[in-house]
Amino acid sequence: MLLMKLKRIIECRANAFFVLTLTCFVLLVFSGCKDNSGRSVSRSALESLSGFSLEPGFKIELIAAEPLVSDPVAMEIDESGRMYVVEMHGYPLDLTGSGKIKLLADTDGDGKMDESKVFAEGLTLPTGIMRWKNGVIVTDPPNVLYFEDSDNDGRSDVRKVLLTGFAVTNPQHNINNPLLGLDNWIYLGHEPAITTNTYPKEFGDRGQAIVFPGTENSPILPENAAGRSIRFKPDRRKLELLSSKTQFGHTFDAWGHYFLVSNSNHVIQEVIPAAYLGRNPGIVVTDATQSLSDHGNAAEVFPTTKNPKVQMLTDVGVMTSACGIISYQGNAFPDGFNENITFVAEPVSNLIHVDRLKPNGASFIAKRVKENKEFLSSTDSWFRPVNMYIGPDGALYVLDYYRQIIEHPEWMSEEVNKSGALYNGTDLGRVYRISSVNAPPPTWTTNLHLEDLALEQLIQKLADPNIWWRKNAQRLLVDRASKNEVAALTKMTQNEKSSVGRLHALWTLEGIGQLHSDHIKNALKDSVAGVRENAIKLAEMYLTDDPTLATALLDLQDETDPRVRFQLLCTLGFIDTPEAEKVRQDLLFANIEDPWIQIAALSAPTFDKMRLMDAVLKRFNANVRAYSSLVQRLSAMAGASQESTTIQLLIRRATAAGEGVWKGAILDGLAEGLRAKDLAASSFHEERAVLINSFFNHSSPAVRKGSLHMLRAIGLDNRSNIQSVMQKAQHWAANRNLSPEQRVDAIDFLALKDPSAFTTFLKGLISTGEPLPVQGAAVRTLSAIPDQTVSKYILERWTSLTPDLRDMALNTFFENRDRVQLLIEAIEQGKIQKSSVGFYRSVRLRAQPDVGLRTRARALFNENENEQKKIIENYRSSLDLKGNDANGKVVFRKNCSSCHQVRGKLGTRYGPDLGTVHNWPPEGIMTNILDPNQSISDGFDVWEITLNGGEVVQGIISAETPNALTLRS
Repeated sequence: MLLMKLKRIIECRANAFFVLTLTCFVLLVFSGCKDNSGRSVSRSALESLSGFSLEPGFKIELIAAEPLVSDPVAMEIDESGRMYVVEMHGYPLDLTGSGKIKLLADTDGDGKMDESKVFAEGLTLPTGIMRWKNGVIVTDPPNVLYFEDSDNDGRSDVRKVLLTGFAVTNPQHNINNPLLGLDNWIYLGHEPAITTNTYPKEFGDRGQAIVFPGTENSPILPENAAGRSIRFKPDRRKLELLSSKTQFGHTFDAWGHYFLVSNSNHVIQEVIPAAYLGRNPGIVVTDATQSLSDHGNAAEVFPTTKNPKVQMLTDVGVMTSACGIISYQGNAFPDGFNENITFVAEPVSNLIHVDRLKPNGASFIAKRVKENKEFLSSTDSWFRPVNMYIGPDGALYVLDYYRQIIEHPEWMSEEVNKSGALYNGTDLGRVYRISSVNAPPPTWTTNLHLEDLALEQLIQKLADPNIWWRKNAQRLLVDRASKNEVAALTKMTQNEKSSVGRLHALWTLEGIGQLHSDHIKNALKDSVAGVRENAIKLAEMYLTDDPTLATALLDLQDETDPRVRFQLLCTLGFIDTPEAEKVRQDLLFANIEDPWIQIAALSAPTFDKMRLMDAVLKRFNANVRAYSSLVQRLSAMAGASQESTTIQLLIRRATAAGEGVWKGAILDGLAEGLRAKDLAASSFHEERAVLINSFFNHSSPAVRKGSLHMLRAIGLDNRSNIQSVMQKAQHWAANRNLSPEQRVDAIDFLALKDPSAFTTFLKGLISTGEPLPVQGAAVRTLSAIPDQTVSKYILERWTSLTPDLRDMALNTFFENRDRVQLLIEAIEQGKIQKSSVGFYRSVRLRAQPDVGLRTRARALFNENENEQKKIIENYRSSLDLKGNDANGKVVFRKNCSSCHQVRGKLGTRYGPDLGTVHNWPPEGIMTNILDPNQSISDGFDVWEITLNGGEVVQGIISAETPNALTLRS
């Protein structure tokens, strides 16, 4: 039944379910550690220990705490049992050089640190440390530094700048965490500089070219490494960009797969390295990484914090500050936690999250190990885990920055910034040890002398089940680079009992320059896939020296493991022979549904694009979507190449009469490639006419859509009949006998030229009598008019716009400053509710570069602290009550379950699911109980709908299609 009228009801009854729900959950509210004014205060290290909730089978112990250490962000345990800790005291705004490196020691042998020395100081905002040669490498933007204690007095007396030029930006985005890879390169975590509107003096530096200072003919990377992570070899003056970036922290698994983090995205993999993408400039790949989490990029978290306090731009209840990721390879944990496990710190929510990685083609999927629970959480809101480390004992060492505030003032309210609380806890900090519940105390603190082992013993450590021993043994062996190692290392490459021993022996031989073709050829036949995968990487490095390695690689064409096949395909791209091209093509078609296989195949610089296109079209299977994606990728490469003849040929081929899913894929790919380059549009006059004709007349919807995409890429010219073409598009857009998809395409076509001539027509399409896609397209095309036309019209019609259309309409306000101003004014005047904007759009408003708009937005979206304090004072006794989850469940079933569920269970799905209410601060729950109309959860407005027959119904719009609404009531 067509709708005639929709009206949003704004009154108390719309929120009755909200009041009831929050009343239920107040029984679960209990106070944290507070002073007499109710403010959160720090706990002693021993008090904090009692507040941990830890996975059964594990125990957590305090290894070091203030005053021995404070503000710890990174650590390293060297081959002599010396524990280095990086202290970043300057966070967030102090650039005076307060950072330090501490050396901690256990003098009485009880496994806990009791002595502290300053190893190095005068650092600005140090972010990581790694043992190297006779000292340590430290990241301290803009530099990567080397410190050495040459006289063995426990204090460095050598300080060198290894690399320089990195941006000094918001500290959580700076260069960080030097990490020694299996391949003997040192990897540095890094991402682009953050534009700062509030602290340009402190953090406005965008960086310079990255160089080895004071050296001639050394490699140079672009300004701030183009915002990407890097790897380098200081002693060989080697320096390279990676294809990925990471925020704070990165890790490798046992086979060298590289994992990253970024705020809300807690586990990412760099799948294809830069070397493969860089060899073929025509390939269009926008991202070399893959997000692995099957539970969302902003995964829900389950903190146990008492009296939590978060800042205005911090999302609550989800992963928002992921950092310090580590692949656990200590082999000392209970069953189920020793293989394919990653841990990641989440300091804002005071917890550590755990995932299990499962193979997925060339990549992985990260799955929760625990449902609705975290590996480690704390009731203490000052617990701030930021980094983790595997020790010689296989335990997991956790660095707790221990601060009241962890967010950066760039993203906080002025009230908090001026409160004096930014540095609360700067004299505090802890290092914890997590181990199996029956693990003995650590002995490495007083009895570790790896460097004193005989050569044969050191090589045996390459097969140790704990990565700490393997990594450090390999480092020491490579540093010594003795030819006396070769025979024993060769023997280790044949160790039948340890696949990781064979692996590390191969890379150690490579590191000392003693790896030979026979080593590699034997490894290519290894029974373990991870060893074969690394053998292919090693073979790639020696193809020029020994061409017979190419034959050995081609013999792997029947490989069964998907990650080995992927690496083989990547490496074969460096072999320019007919035989290699055939194997690449066979691998591609046998694994075509893996998108990374497609990218690996297309990264080869030697193949003929059109010959491969013909091969793909010959095999084309319309029921397998991967064929269309491959055709699109090939076409994108052709578009990016700007080879006019090839582009024109493909356009003619795709727009020829007749059906064919691949035709639309060709046009879509060409458009993608052309947009990726600066286009000389004047060379496509005839093709425009072909594409326009195809848009209106071709029998295939995919070709019509692809023609539109191409016209968007190359633009319309000022031909004499352009007006008649635009009028035809308008006629199509108005024709209700056409499908909504055809009408949407016609509306989008109007945006190819100045759509202001169609303003009245487009406004008329934003009507409840029109399908939602048509209304959305009209909003989108109106938004192409650069002034405030679309914004003003949306505000006029706001109360009659459905939820889905509102969501589309809100995005149009962010096109320019004037529209943003209109949106803020509408919220200030109550025309648009704050809850309709949503969290992420509210963040964009509160981070506006215009100071005036940013200030107004922050005033709107920040809670009224004075009002909140009054409420809390009046009802403080309820916040001090201890919750009872059993009683709360009874109350929920009786009073709340008629409208709500908790994570999809225990009730009726009418109002919002309450699965994340446990993350709300007590004051927030109380405020919403006492003033339920201050916010309505987005999408849960009650609507009054008038049907054609005059009947009026009310309910929550739960689903919306072009010709119907589904209500919950």
